[in-house]
Amino acid sequence: MPEITPALVGQLRAMTGAGLMNCKKALDETQGDLNAAVDLLRKQGAAAAVKKADRAANEGLIGQAVLGGGQVGALIEVNCETDFVARNDSFKAFVNELANKAASQAGVDLEPDRVAAVARIGENIQVRRVTRLEVQGTGALAAYIHTGGKVGVMVEVGANQPATIQTEEFKQLLRDVTLQIAAASPIAVSRAEVPQEIVDKEREIAAQSDALKGKPAAAMEGILKGKLNKYFETNCLLEQGFVKNPDLKVEAHLGAVGKQLGDTLTIRRFLRFQVGE
Repeated sequence: MPEITPALVGQLRAMTGAGLMNCKKALDETQGDLNAAVDLLRKQGAAAAVKKADRAANEGLIGQAVLGGGQVGALIEVNCETDFVARNDSFKAFVNELANKAASQAGVDLEPDRVAAVARIGENIQVRRVTRLEVQGTGALAAYIHTGGKVGVMVEVGANQPATIQTEEFKQLLRDVTLQIAAASPIAVSRAEVPQEIVDKEREIAAQSDALKGKPAAAMEGILKGKLNKYFETNCLLEQGFVKNPDLKVEAHLGAVGKQLGDTLTIRRFLRFQVGE
């Protein structure tokens, strides 16, 4: 039986990320067999994950990865039980590692990583959601994680000319749009993308508001239209006031940058994740 030295324990910890006491115990149980100890810890991790799965995981972080020069990316939400863990550098690194894996390979299985994290961290860890985007045609992705990691954004902006996406003006536009989405929380790029059930609900709420009580039927439609327009201006990205100049609509800023670059730019889609929403 090999001697279970501190160096051997440290080697097992480096290989698995498990705690020192867990590594020591695994080596004792496997009589110092390093590979068997690794397998044992993996099995224990799976068991621990099952035991902890029913514990509430309401804290966590949003992570992002953009690869291939902005051609592929992933946004992910990973939950844990306590804010103490969410603020830990090792948990932040774990979330970023998962985001990179998700971006690197479509449909990658993150469950082994999650199970290992439960064993290492000692809390219920859940990958709540992950979305991978690939640029179709000419364009680029950009992502932004707001301070604290509770809000994350990814956006795809398209262009007609490949040279456009290499310019600093285009890259700055991408950064500005991610900040816009993080701060203003739009629900769609344009009003045409707002689901009809949401439009119907907003119309119903407006129709029952005090502003329409006692109004003649002829005036009601105009008031309703105005209220819906206000809703779209607040919740549709292109109609929002630009975060760096609220007097300018995002759509107008997009057009101005496109004109400067001699191209037509389009915000194709975006993601906005907030922990727990």
